[in-house]
Amino acid sequence: MGRLTGGDPSLLRRINSAVVLHALRGAGALTLTDLTRITGLSRPTVEGVVEGLFEAGLVVEAVPDESETRRQGRPARRFRFRAEAGHLLGIEIGPHRVSALISGLDGRIIGAGSRTVSESAGADDRLDQVRTVIAEVLRRTGVARNSLRAVGVGSPGIVEADGTVRLGTALPDWTGLPLGERLRRSFRCPVLVENDANAAAVAEHWKGAAIESDDVVFVLAGLSPGAGSLIGGRLHRGFGGAAGEIGALHLLGRELTPEHLLSTTDTPLDPLDEQAVAAVFAKAKEGDAGAQAAVERFLQRLVHDVAALVLALDPELVVVGGWAAGLDGVLEPLRKELARYCLRPPRVTLSLLGEAAVATGALRLALDHVEEELFAVEGAVTARR
Repeated sequence: MGRLTGGDPSLLRRINSAVVLHALRGAGALTLTDLTRITGLSRPTVEGVVEGLFEAGLVVEAVPDESETRRQGRPARRFRFRAEAGHLLGIEIGPHRVSALISGLDGRIIGAGSRTVSESAGADDRLDQVRTVIAEVLRRTGVARNSLRAVGVGSPGIVEADGTVRLGTALPDWTGLPLGERLRRSFRCPVLVENDANAAAVAEHWKGAAIESDDVVFVLAGLSPGAGSLIGGRLHRGFGGAAGEIGALHLLGRELTPEHLLSTTDTPLDPLDEQAVAAVFAKAKEGDAGAQAAVERFLQRLVHDVAALVLALDPELVVVGGWAAGLDGVLEPLRKELARYCLRPPRVTLSLLGEAAVATGALRLALDHVEEELFAVEGAVTARR
């Protein structure tokens, strides 16, 4: 931020407020003495900041413990961050289901909901289901819609900065859909739309398998896989939001399209037909030679796609999620082939969040946005953890 000279008292107040609020959010109930010690600010400054945060509804006096009152008489006043002063929503829009998570301003989830959606549903029908899930979650948690401070959305496809899906072949009517604009009609707060694999990568870094790693590739594994990448702890979207679209590597002169990878006949397999895909893997387990060959083709394609991204980014960790993460024998071939192709093979593990990864990442994106408003000064953003 450069050297402060005291010439901008409003900037100084914002810095002090951010410091005090950050301390309160991370440490529970604190006294003014505690805050003075933690922040390094003078007591009069802390008192003034706390008063301002009171007026803003972000801080409240904590109720003293009865045993402490009996033991000490009137204890020192303690203050806490009001996580309930606002709420955040994380939404996943997928081929077969839509889901939502809701939290307070501290990111702790207080409600969830989901609905099954047909893979053939058009954009209007799918968005109607999204709105229904949101309404159900708000009703069950008793959260007013005007309490929402930000909404994060994870969606398949290449997503532009304004939330428009530039290319989305996984869902009907999705390419060109102004998804952000359509959803913003339902809210009075910012709506942030992100690619689903990117959102899942953020989630695993926040609460999943990648908590201790800052250079991560998350693979949303399916017939046409996608990937999200964190470089130095920051999400890498690429210039146009298309980073990690490893499902397009089949265009580089390969004989089989994704639709033919798991097909045991001359008829292509719909990538979204989960029952048909599961049937191929079941036959392979039973010893069917054609199904076993199809599964081997799928695994080799997945390994090569991931290896291409690993060679480019040199991540510490590869996290495998998506429906293919539940398949027997995915990790070992991936580890073996990455050791063969890559100069420094990364660790490889399964997602810890499973089906909740995309919605959890969308929630984290909403939380990041609010944290930037609450804690950032002149574009400086506080650490995520």
